[in-house]
Amino acid sequence: MGNTGNKPFTISYMNHQFFIGLMSGTSLDGMDAVLIDFGEDSKNIKIVNHSYVPYDDVLKKNLLALHTPRINELEESALIGNEITLKAHETIQALLKKTQIDIKKIKAVGFHGQTIRHQPSKGYTLQIGNPALLAELSGINVVGNFRSRDVAAGGQGAPLVPAFHKKIFDHPSIHRAIINIGGIANITNLPPKKSALGFDSGPGNLLLDYWVKTHLNQSFDNDGVWAKSGEIIPALLDEFMKDAYFKKTPPKSTGRDHFNEAWLNKHLQKSYSSQDVQRTLLEFTALSIAKAMDEYAKDALEIYLCGGGACNSFLVKRLESLIPNANIKLTDALGVPSQYLEATAFAWLAKQTTFLKPSNLPEVTGAKGLRILGAVYYA
Repeated sequence: MGNTGNKPFTISYMNHQFFIGLMSGTSLDGMDAVLIDFGEDSKNIKIVNHSYVPYDDVLKKNLLALHTPRINELEESALIGNEITLKAHETIQALLKKTQIDIKKIKAVGFHGQTIRHQPSKGYTLQIGNPALLAELSGINVVGNFRSRDVAAGGQGAPLVPAFHKKIFDHPSIHRAIINIGGIANITNLPPKKSALGFDSGPGNLLLDYWVKTHLNQSFDNDGVWAKSGEIIPALLDEFMKDAYFKKTPPKSTGRDHFNEAWLNKHLQKSYSSQDVQRTLLEFTALSIAKAMDEYAKDALEIYLCGGGACNSFLVKRLESLIPNANIKLTDALGVPSQYLEATAFAWLAKQTTFLKPSNLPEVTGAKGLRILGAVYYA
């Protein structure tokens, strides 16, 4: 790994390919940026440095509101998309201040934007953000709109990161699985010398974060301490697990369009203690992941976690209990810090687009074939 701290240093440019990856996920907590050095070996990936800019409560509230139809939503989505872009630029500038590198050496920025609607069954997925504005502000080529090309080819447009997982984590003899626990949880199954499988298993942190914000005014339940203080409500957990999404077979993907505040409140017809609901939501996340693993990646011997949920020690302990036959670690053990894996993936996706290489996995998304994803906005 490269320098992942705050100390700037001089970089030798020979045989290096520098890309920036940006990620703002379903949890809506803020924007991550990583500067990646892709060496000649496809698995030789170095995180040169990273930065993070949080979203304030007003921006979070406005983003959440855009997930459901409202008056004047077209203008609001455009304006908030510009605000997201300014955050992206701020994050890039913070990153560049840490690293003495000429921006002319950076080939492109992978800018995912912020998903506000995801309806592949209706033929669209919508991420707001203004890559043209980001190219103008940053002076760096920007690649955005990654998901739409896969959807146009009949795919889900998600999850996209399994292609990256397969490229760098695939092992010739060890059956691995990668579990990303962001707002939504997704699984990448990597059986040796076979096709990868990837899909969204269900909610990750988004319902947990919503509930703790509502009742304790905290952004997240640190290490699951509040959840641990409660008791599982068996009947409620059973109702959660009966959701029709869990009966679908891959390729499949989901998001806030389905699992959201209204979905949760629909199930809370009785009065429960708030900490018991939190405990049940944590078990729901762990159980839905474990059941998906049992059904589609049962033989995985090594499981690597990433995303915000990987920092929740109680959630990790529940996964270890529910999936006892696998060795569970963070992706840090494979050389990519768990909290920067998705941003790194979008740097890789930008690299694939820049060099006109496909970056979807049809067996994961359901697309008709390999496609070059993303649109390039030149600085």
